[in-house]
Amino acid sequence: MEITDIRIRRVEADGKLKAYVTVTFDDSFVVHNVKVIEGKNGAFIAMPSRKTKTGEYKDVAHPINSDFRGKLQERILEEYKAQADSSPAYDEDEDS
Repeated sequence: MEITDIRIRRVEADGKLKAYVTVTFDDSFVVHNVKVIEGKNGAFIAMPSRKTKTGEYKDVAHPINSDFRGKLQERILEEYKAQADSSPAYDEDEDS
């Protein structure tokens, strides 16, 4: 499975959330709302999730092995860093 497109929407608001990402695989399957989060040890990705009735968050879609997760995170963070200065930030309040 190849990553064929990555689209970054930076978030302007203060906080740990830095961007929303849409990833396309094999020009055939898309995953929306992957998040770029700035943690204590640098940026990482968080997969799209949904809050359950018990208040827990469960991933809606996620890699099933660490090798692919690492590859996905590396590609997303490379694209995020490359576009950080060239694209306007997305104000999440505007989308409400």
